[in-house]
Amino acid sequence: MMSIGVGGKTVKEALASLTDMSQGIEDITVSEYQQRILKAQGAMKEQCVAAMFISPSSNLTYFTGIQWRATERLLGAIIPVEGPVIYVVPNFELSSFKQCIIVEGELVTWQEHENPYELAIKLFFLKLKPEYYNWELALCGAMPHGMAKKLTDLEPNFKFSCADKITEPLRQIKSQQELLILKRAMEMTLAVQQAAASILYQGISSKDVVEFIDLAHKKVGATGSYFCLVLFAEASAIPHGIKGWQTLKSGDMVLIDTGCKFKGYTSDITRSYVFGIPTKRQKQVWNIEKELQEVAFNAARLHHTCASVDQQVRNRLLELGYGEEYSLPGVPHRTGHGIGLDIHEGPYLVGGDDTKLSVGMCFSNEPTICIPKQFGVRLEDHFYMTKTGPVWFTEPSKSLADPFGLSSNE
Repeated sequence: MMSIGVGGKTVKEALASLTDMSQGIEDITVSEYQQRILKAQGAMKEQCVAAMFISPSSNLTYFTGIQWRATERLLGAIIPVEGPVIYVVPNFELSSFKQCIIVEGELVTWQEHENPYELAIKLFFLKLKPEYYNWELALCGAMPHGMAKKLTDLEPNFKFSCADKITEPLRQIKSQQELLILKRAMEMTLAVQQAAASILYQGISSKDVVEFIDLAHKKVGATGSYFCLVLFAEASAIPHGIKGWQTLKSGDMVLIDTGCKFKGYTSDITRSYVFGIPTKRQKQVWNIEKELQEVAFNAARLHHTCASVDQQVRNRLLELGYGEEYSLPGVPHRTGHGIGLDIHEGPYLVGGDDTKLSVGMCFSNEPTICIPKQFGVRLEDHFYMTKTGPVWFTEPSKSLADPFGLSSNE
């Protein structure tokens, strides 16, 4: 018997079932961006960092709201330990850049024939009090090595460091508004996942499913898919897919991993189910995957380490007769990753990450089981930490027979 919600609809019918879900959620406010900068400046004082140069990246978006494509030209924001942000911009980009500004700050431009790295170094000294001259200058972790070297070569006696030590701890803890945006993004993609399952039929191409999912993400209010992975049968055992397209056959395991961007934040949800009648082995592995997802969720406790969550999954795998650590058949990759403006950001639910779980942290929960040359099962949902423990952004898949919990809605 076909799983409930798998197949039975045309593309037109499935798209018609979706509605715009982008309304009712506010943008990040100017006040919140300003608070982020103040928190960064507090951390900078504690760590003797005089200023940070933030390159075009999710870091620039996090602190200023500006989304800008990185190029070979130096552009970014200097966050000094005291005072307002300073924007460094190529002069010919000024008009475009001004339209993106949310947090007001000083604008300093450079002409094409000038050396912008010399300008940046001068700004550090011009804008800082002398007592900060012996402190570090932190460069954005997203800054290309070549750009960073041009800055460090200009002042070889200056203390340079990576700004990740400031930016990452701040970004790991999501605000209430960030959680609301992430929750809506996840809900949008879950609706798309359900619609995608409904259009499957024997002979459909994975390419057709990918194209549908992009249309479906637009229908729910995103700009389209941020990424999309559609795998059938043996390919589902290869975590990040294979080259080329596939054709769906009866009895195939289907694995769809996709997400979108909503107000700058990322969704990322995976569903696995069988097209047709599942085998005993498929049922067994799917149920183990669901159990492992529950093990990880229950292990996520405040002040426990990220590594301990992953270890609980490994312990249960051993009890079930699978290999040690990340060997196959088994779970070859980490149990989960942080998520926010980036689809993958720290901390990570993986061995060796001793970051302690704190209120506001968000994680994927996806201990994928891979059986080489047969199939794989990944169930991926996300949770966030609260004072009382983990809370799901979206409800996990109910069962192999009813992956979207539709029977309870009838």
